[in-house]
Amino acid sequence: MKVRPLIAAIAAMFALQSGMAIAAPKASGKAATSKVSKPAAKKAAATAPVRKAAVKPAPKKGVVAKATASDTKAARSAKAATRASANARGKAPTMRVSLRKPAVAAAALAAPAAVLADEPDTPVALDGSGMPVLASNAFYVINQRTGEVLLERNATEVLPIASITKLMTAMVVLDAGLSLSEPIEINDADIDQLKGTGSRLALGTTLSREEMLQLALMSSENRAASSLARHYPGGEAAFVDAMNVKARLLGLWNTRFHDSTGLNPANVSSPRDLAKMVAASASYPLIREFSTAHERYVPVHGRMLRFGNTNSLVRSPEWTISVSKTGYISEAGRCLVMQTWLHQQPVVMVLMDSSGRYTRTADAKRVRKWLEQTAPQRLAAAPQGAGG
Repeated sequence: MKVRPLIAAIAAMFALQSGMAIAAPKASGKAATSKVSKPAAKKAAATAPVRKAAVKPAPKKGVVAKATASDTKAARSAKAATRASANARGKAPTMRVSLRKPAVAAAALAAPAAVLADEPDTPVALDGSGMPVLASNAFYVINQRTGEVLLERNATEVLPIASITKLMTAMVVLDAGLSLSEPIEINDADIDQLKGTGSRLALGTTLSREEMLQLALMSSENRAASSLARHYPGGEAAFVDAMNVKARLLGLWNTRFHDSTGLNPANVSSPRDLAKMVAASASYPLIREFSTAHERYVPVHGRMLRFGNTNSLVRSPEWTISVSKTGYISEAGRCLVMQTWLHQQPVVMVLMDSSGRYTRTADAKRVRKWLEQTAPQRLAAAPQGAGG
């Protein structure tokens, strides 16, 4: 009797434990599954490492997800900022280059355009004495009719004069009374062996003395000036002697010539002497005509070539120029001499040793503007019979 109840109690306890064991896996199925599948997960992780990276504990998953999303946004922002910075760095030099090049080209084109247009607003800076500040290192401006010196600096300094020489060349040719229609030829003796300058007058070119004279004055053609001297009675040596004799007759005591072109830096003069030479050359109608002509076409080996004036101011309607000549060699700098008319008065301008290509013409415009604005009384009509 006592054994049966004991067996029944043991059976009841066993049944109770079995029920609890069955209910526990159902209630904690995930935990049971996790425990059972742990070896399989390890095995899968060994064969597929990517899946292992995706399998994370539940509590850390949310945190990592937030961090990942935040990091992704930050990374995207950083990349966008990097791209913007890189683009800015990449585009900036391109913009600077594209802006600078046109600016330089515009400046290079604006300079001759301003000279040709003779802009009225050319700035005139004045020194402490109220005189215009010029870029030329030596200059001399005089009212030819009254003899009054209007402006000067280093007026007696002896300097190389470059192609201003050709004004004297023209006077000697015309004084000789040689036929202007006589043909003369360019040959090897006319090649510049001193400076190595070129010329569009090819060897063998034959032109009249008149054409050679105009090209020497208007376009400063060195071979034309050389040929004129060679075809002078007695040759080039006699021609140079005649140039120096003419200088003495005109009272040019600081002036010496060694060739007819001005390529030789030993051709020297002073601004004051050159003013006298310009005034003398103005008495020759052909020098006035040829030195201020805009252009001329001449035949060179069967082709018509255009030659223009080296002084752009002669093409400006703002100027009335009777005599003009430019000059340049490295020893002389940029030079310009003119006889121009202001307030019905002949004014001789001599501008020497200017460094820039356009500064000599800019200086001429400054002088003209200064005279018109600040010294009208100096340009008032002179008494009848004064000067010549």
